[in-house]
Amino acid sequence: MTITPSPVFPMHKLVRAAVVGVALGALATSWASAQGVYRIVGPDGKVTYSDQPPPPSARASVVDGASASAAVNNPQLPQELRQTVSRYPVTLYTTTDCAPCNTGRSLLNARGVPYTEKTVTSAEDAAALKRLSGESSLPFLSIGGQQLKGFSETDWTQYLDAAGYPKQSVLPTNFRRPAATALVATQPVQAAAARPNAVPARPPVQPAETPVTPPTENPAGIRF
Repeated sequence: MTITPSPVFPMHKLVRAAVVGVALGALATSWASAQGVYRIVGPDGKVTYSDQPPPPSARASVVDGASASAAVNNPQLPQELRQTVSRYPVTLYTTTDCAPCNTGRSLLNARGVPYTEKTVTSAEDAAALKRLSGESSLPFLSIGGQQLKGFSETDWTQYLDAAGYPKQSVLPTNFRRPAATALVATQPVQAAAARPNAVPARPPVQPAETPVTPPTENPAGIRF
């Protein structure tokens, strides 16, 4: 295919846009198999992370996966935006005292992108991030199955455009973003009061969570 430059869209931008399109299209064959990252606790208490579903008897939870943002079910959002969120959910991974994280968050807010924010503040968070992205640098942004490591206004903008997110916010005035949550959810351990001859309570059995299955349609070629 021949790309003809024009006065309003220089050649180097056309080439870059074409490269982005090819990168997104190349992910189409594998997006449906992305089920998330599982945090698995072994019998000895050792924690491991895997992208393969654990056996039903294992203690496991989904750290992150291909589920759409909670905002997709928000009837307040315009229908077209809800469809984009359902196909290519956006997740932002941040940490404290991170200027690029703040800049990236501001870009998403300015465009009115409904996104989920995960914070990385503990050793378990860092291990999960390493499993997800292969690196430990932040910010880290996922748009569907596309991973963007570090902040680049140009790259983030091009991939958001390719996914179909509006360039300017179309969010209703009463829209409220969900609060940021830790990448790995932790449950507080309550110490039992010491009582003589007390019989220790049997902990409840925690069922394994089932990962969310991504939608089957992928017209724009972005992998979840």
